[in-house]
Amino acid sequence: MSESFRVGTRGSALATTQTGWAAQKLAEISGLEVQTVLVKTEGDVVTGSLATLGGTGVFAAALRQRLLDSGCDLAVHSLKDLPTAQPEGLVLACIPAREDVRDALCSHDSLGLDDLPQGAKVGTGSPRRAAQLLAYRSDLQIVDIRGNVPTRLGRVKGIGETLDDGSVGRSTQGDLDAVILAAAGMRRLGLESYITEYLDPSIMLPAPGQGALALEVRSTGSGHQALDQALESFDDLHTRMQVVAERSLLSTLEAGCAAPIGALAHVDGAELVLEAVACNPDGSEVMRRSARTAADSINSAVQLGRDLAESMIADGAAVVAGLA
Repeated sequence: MSESFRVGTRGSALATTQTGWAAQKLAEISGLEVQTVLVKTEGDVVTGSLATLGGTGVFAAALRQRLLDSGCDLAVHSLKDLPTAQPEGLVLACIPAREDVRDALCSHDSLGLDDLPQGAKVGTGSPRRAAQLLAYRSDLQIVDIRGNVPTRLGRVKGIGETLDDGSVGRSTQGDLDAVILAAAGMRRLGLESYITEYLDPSIMLPAPGQGALALEVRSTGSGHQALDQALESFDDLHTRMQVVAERSLLSTLEAGCAAPIGALAHVDGAELVLEAVACNPDGSEVMRRSARTAADSINSAVQLGRDLAESMIADGAAVVAGLA
């Protein structure tokens, strides 16, 4: 019998899909078999908005505890859901190449953001998305929503009837004109046909780390030399530099993943460019800044995020975003 490793995942369709993708890639590289360990997290069982749940880390804590207890060898997270402070005893061993970073509009009658009717109801559980939507179109009505991707899609007029998913509540179907979701999750689930418009980062900057996966092991390693080597080779340096800069900015602003903060880094030739936005939750005030540095090390990416955040704080970002 061949040696195998155990990968921990949440039970949602998106979590199991992206975990399965990452685990299969690692199995191919390492030559090991895979066992999947399903872990129920607080975010899966507690109702209420992301903001009231505390946002940061609500989906990750139980998975990380299972990893620390040696109940699995590897955990796969959506990086944007992880707190910026790394817990003792665990390390992000691999950040694979990033999926689409953008937010996506999924609307009734395939209307674009500019074409939605006056006062249209748009669903999102993210204060960051809500603030940037209102900054772009102050007439929109933002409706706070939770649930998995099919459940959220089911809230849009005309879309719910086309979804074959038992978790879509018929009582809440069709009450919204549109929802905003991460394009990466839609694409991973094969639901990109429901995307009406990919929102340009000039309109809506994504969450720090959006579109990236974080593959986490114990600081001492996974317990499998072949898996540790596979994780090292599967890591994408450009993606790691980008998300490190974004998360360094978020950490310096002392903001969690539920804060109205957006950030996106990209490599431009020999430079790493970081764009960031801090918004008043009602969209009435927006501070947008960018900075660049040499794309030569993880340390320089950390410093880029820190420097940009500190300049934004000096200009009043904490007050703008309601963090002060």
